[in-house]
Amino acid sequence: MRLKVFSLLLITGLLAQAQNNLSGRVVSAETGEPIANAEVWNKTLSQVAVANLNGEFEMSDIPGGTYDFAIFSYEYAIQERSITIEDNIEMTFELAPLAESLSEVMITNRREQLFALRKLRQVEGTAIYAGKKTEVVLMDKVVGNLASNNARQIYNQVVGLNIYDNGDAGLQLNIGGRGLDPNRTQNFNTRQNGYDISADVLGYPESYYTPPPEALEEIQVIRGAASLQYGTQFGGLINFKFKEPVPDKKIELVSRQSVGSYDMFTSFNSLGGTLGKFSYYTYYNYKTGDNFRPNSEYDSHNAYAHIGYKFNDHTNISLEYTFLDYLAQQPGGLTDEQFYENPDFSNRPRNWFDVNWNLYALKFEHAFSKKTDFSFNLFGLDASRKAVGFRVDRVDQADNLDSPRELLVDDFSNWGAETRLLTRYDLFDEESVLLLGAKYYDADNYQRQGPGSASMGPDFSFADDQYPNYPRQSEFRFPNENIAVFGENIFNITNNFSVTPGFRLEYIKTRSVGAYKNIVLDLAGNPLLNETIEDDRDYSRNFVLLGLGSSYNLNATNELYANFSQNYRSVTFNDIRVINPNLVIDPDITDEEGFTTDLGLRGRLQNKVSYDLSIFGLKYNDRIGQVERSTDRDIFQYRSNIGDAFIFGLETFIDWNLKNTFFDFSEDKRLNLFVNAAFTESEYVRSNEINVEGNKVEFIPAVNLKTGINFGYKNFLGGLQYTYLSEQYTDATNAPQDRNDDISGIKGTIPAYGILDLSASYSYGKFRLEAGINNLLDNTYFTRRATGYPGPGIIPAQPVTWYTTLQLKL
Repeated sequence: MRLKVFSLLLITGLLAQAQNNLSGRVVSAETGEPIANAEVWNKTLSQVAVANLNGEFEMSDIPGGTYDFAIFSYEYAIQERSITIEDNIEMTFELAPLAESLSEVMITNRREQLFALRKLRQVEGTAIYAGKKTEVVLMDKVVGNLASNNARQIYNQVVGLNIYDNGDAGLQLNIGGRGLDPNRTQNFNTRQNGYDISADVLGYPESYYTPPPEALEEIQVIRGAASLQYGTQFGGLINFKFKEPVPDKKIELVSRQSVGSYDMFTSFNSLGGTLGKFSYYTYYNYKTGDNFRPNSEYDSHNAYAHIGYKFNDHTNISLEYTFLDYLAQQPGGLTDEQFYENPDFSNRPRNWFDVNWNLYALKFEHAFSKKTDFSFNLFGLDASRKAVGFRVDRVDQADNLDSPRELLVDDFSNWGAETRLLTRYDLFDEESVLLLGAKYYDADNYQRQGPGSASMGPDFSFADDQYPNYPRQSEFRFPNENIAVFGENIFNITNNFSVTPGFRLEYIKTRSVGAYKNIVLDLAGNPLLNETIEDDRDYSRNFVLLGLGSSYNLNATNELYANFSQNYRSVTFNDIRVINPNLVIDPDITDEEGFTTDLGLRGRLQNKVSYDLSIFGLKYNDRIGQVERSTDRDIFQYRSNIGDAFIFGLETFIDWNLKNTFFDFSEDKRLNLFVNAAFTESEYVRSNEINVEGNKVEFIPAVNLKTGINFGYKNFLGGLQYTYLSEQYTDATNAPQDRNDDISGIKGTIPAYGILDLSASYSYGKFRLEAGINNLLDNTYFTRRATGYPGPGIIPAQPVTWYTTLQLKL
């Protein structure tokens, strides 16, 4: 027995001694100067080391063996090498500078190669992505309408997204997936540069502000077990990562001016650079237009500023401020009959929507050692959204220009702090990674609903004195508090197999303090009753969410992954208190809970095919939805916890590089074919509502397809994309579409639709010209039936539109 123990200890000691270090420098092959921030990536182990200002790097704890390495920096050619490591070694990597005369196609091909290398690794900064379904939209690769933030083009390689078309130059992003409501991306945790940007993470998780794609470096979409690090939501995370200040210039200017159909004009202008230890990036973005329907003008101003200071290689701090102010006229919704007769029609000339957004963020990052990193994010929001208009349950009813409009005003004031500590340690002769974090979030939001003026313009002042008996009046404060502690640990069982368990401990306290009016009118409009009812609620809960992820590297470029995560979603302000003439809210409505699981295979085959194939399951308990109810006097939509649902499907993405397959010798050509397809099934497995159990779940097309081809020659790039979504239901009763519906336009299916988009660009020196046509076949379709703003009713999507952009980069 002692001999066995001794042998085991001896073997363990020998294995422990077999951990080696690779260190050295990355320099320019032309000048010998160090290349700061160059990345040395061990492709076999998915480890990365970043060179400091002197080009020095070190990668530790490497078991003996032969590994595939890639060394790259954005201004230099990629170097790939196979290195045998049996001891501590020191190497100097010399990278060849890229020629300034590279064509746009050659640069794009290189970016595609970089993208294959720069997928979200197991660990980045103080975040863990091991075992999760992650997708990255690299903005430099997008060939599409960036000026209008065309989501179906920008997110064309993110599988299974259901997208609402707004036609407002992309002022708001509306995406969902796997049966989650796309409205203002409310089922994803939306962040920019790692901090929250939605109105209220708990009480009003809608994203009224969307960063312009022209300012972004990449968009990270993280699903599966993402809830453990970023919140409790079912959808996962969308993180908008802004462009970083250019490290080798004191100033860089990018100016993009765009025009398009229906008087669209956008202007994006950015400045960035580095001055010693200081760095900065700032932009101003202006958008204006009329859209294709009457009463649909919009005007937007958006600005952003980032200032960073790098104390040394281990410590840096940054400060960010974001401003958005936009005013949009809303043409309202249509009934089915109106839509098929004339989708350009609008009978809502007095509906307006106004948003003012002010975001603040302070970020501190420090590396205690080569193995331990720390980050601290302090962020705050001071914002408002205001909506005024004529909103009745009979969509076909013309606006009574002499009547008061309904006015909703929300003021959002919240702040939060999130801290993370990530450390690497040795366990069973393998490097494991531990992440621990905590988040505090405090919100005190205000909401008022009541009569607005009878004027035509965007007047957002209340008219209580003129209309004291307006039927829908309320005023509330919503103080919310959230404390969360979370953690994950990557256990590397072998070089190729890892298991990542995690937890999230949540304390949520939501309150509503205020009152609403109970007003009863006779048939002549005279008040029979006008009373104020106090309605204070206090709801506290705490719970633990658990998750587990796993990853197995088949080789350096192909991976099998699986994960499971519990989810939770609290009721929102709208679920609790907003009075909607088109909806009746269940007073006992409560939170939702469930879980998400993924099993997938992803990777790259011989630099020719990139793929991600996965199956998923989502259990949704106490799902909030809508059903139709009726009384002797009325038929209305009822919003409540409809029941338990199960959603499952197959999500596939394949990108075939035809150029590398058939004519790899031709560096000035580009030809890629991609297929992004999701096939989804769903069922309500339990419900107390009539005619719901056994039905399909809302917002789920059985087939969700995006496919296309990207092509190019020298400085010319182009892309042709086709999008198809099959029919989907909009309520839990699976009400069919009624083309003769001349009343509401709220209930019924969204019919199947297909859209063809064409985009192209040409670069010449410091200039770049982009142009395209969206909905090339001029199909008439719609993607949503709104129950409130900007409807109610069918919101028609845009017909054929064109755009063109001129860019100058200095």
